Amino acid sequence: MMKRIGAAGLTALATVLGLLGAAQAQGGPVPQLRPPAGFKVSLYSSGFKQPRFMALSPSGDLFVSDPQAGTVVVVLDRNHDGAADRQVVYASGLNRPHGLAFHGGYLYVANTDGVVRFPYKAGDQKASGPAEKLLSLPGGGHWTRTVVFGPDGKMYVSAGSSCNVCEESDKRRAAVWVYDADGKNGKPYATGLRNAVGLEWFGGTLYATNNGRDELGDDLPPEGFYQLRSGAFFGWPYCYTVKAGQPQVWDRDFGKKNAATCRAATPAFALTTAHSAPLGMAFYTGKTFPASYRGQLFVGLHGSWNRSQKSGYKVISVDPKTGRVSDFLTGFLSGQDVLGRPVDLQVMPDGALLLTDDSAGRLWRIQYVGR
Repeated sequence: MMKRIGAAGLTALATVLGLLGAAQAQGGPVPQLRPPAGFKVSLYSSGFKQPRFMALSPSGDLFVSDPQAGTVVVVLDRNHDGAADRQVVYASGLNRPHGLAFHGGYLYVANTDGVVRFPYKAGDQKASGPAEKLLSLPGGGHWTRTVVFGPDGKMYVSAGSSCNVCEESDKRRAAVWVYDADGKNGKPYATGLRNAVGLEWFGGTLYATNNGRDELGDDLPPEGFYQLRSGAFFGWPYCYTVKAGQPQVWDRDFGKKNAATCRAATPAFALTTAHSAPLGMAFYTGKTFPASYRGQLFVGLHGSWNRSQKSGYKVISVDPKTGRVSDFLTGFLSGQDVLGRPVDLQVMPDGALLLTDDSAGRLWRIQYVGR
């Protein structure tokens, strides 16, 4: 006799069948993703080389950076069925474009060597002219660059370190700098962040993910999430957080001589597994997820080479008030086989959450459908 499947079971079964269908459509394996009960995951778009960061235009269109292709792409769902209808290359010939931001009638793009912008009018699907370069950034090392705008109208730009652990000669590295919207009058905003890939403003505070140093074993240092403030120092390369909210400990490559510096460093407010590589993030501001998810920080854990047993390869939620970290979407890792690498998240106007997967060239859609 067959067992009766409850509503949660039917939702899970529908998710699995949908993903298997996506696998057949794409001609290759996809992960069997596992969201919480009541959520459905579906393929939103595919065919990218390396989809990374996303931004919504003022008219509600989704823009996606594809660093390997050197493009920024507009992804359209005109019939609003939860799957993209088509992709349009907005701009090409860019130098590993990563972070995207709309501000003041422009689309800002953080290339690996600097920030550029394009004039933007609502509904534009093609750049109307060449990029205007606003500022240069040092190349090499950690290659991603991220750009966001604050409530003050200023432009905030992060650039990672040139090394695993070292004292940088270029102050723009391992830091977040703040500029006027035209790229002028730059100055350090937050320092001591080895590789702050994700930046997001929420409730008047700038939040950052950070990738800690390698080669200290599987469990050190934990990856951290930070609440940034002007002039604060966050530890790297001299120290790192091992317990959220507690004073940092000194790095063995620098020793106790920097103990005072470490005591003064601002610790992470939340932590997750070492070498899980947190990248993009989004605070959930939609209205279709259950109330317990509102205002929670969702983060893509990309995974890292520097572990004997892989960790990450999933989406987590972080409570910005308590620092509590919970798994949200798993299944990109099957044993030690990598089936996808989460990067960035974007809340859509319909309340769904989109996720980029840069190893498979896909975008996933996560929506609550009820228990």
